[in-house]
Amino acid sequence: MDYETVSADDFGKSLRGIGLNMLVRDVRRTAAFLQEVFEVGVHRLSDDFAIITYADDVFQLHSDGTYHANPLLGLLPENPPRGAGIEVHFYETDPDAAQQRALARGAVVLQAPTDKPHGLRECYILCDDGYAWIASRPL
Repeated sequence: MDYETVSADDFGKSLRGIGLNMLVRDVRRTAAFLQEVFEVGVHRLSDDFAIITYADDVFQLHSDGTYHANPLLGLLPENPPRGAGIEVHFYETDPDAAQQRALARGAVVLQAPTDKPHGLRECYILCDDGYAWIASRPL
């Protein structure tokens, strides 16, 4: 599928499995963060929306304004962080390299790369909206 030209209708009909939509204050800023730190693909980037690809997976970023009629919008906190309680793992990203890229752009590293008892080396990195993005690799 060509994510740059697919219609919204065709894109929506193509989605399968579990979907992830992240509501963010600034789609362009979050997309740049994900691209720089986790080397994701960014498609259809606008102020309101982006398709994000990573390995064989796809998810979406939406601005608050795109959810104007959605009941979820009323539950968002006025002040960050928004993402408390959710972890988004990138299982094919080198945690040490991700930490270096995150620090270079001034992102908050919540936990430096650490070997975990569940067989992964992980680094917890926060975006400006407070979501925890985890670079992970098997030990």
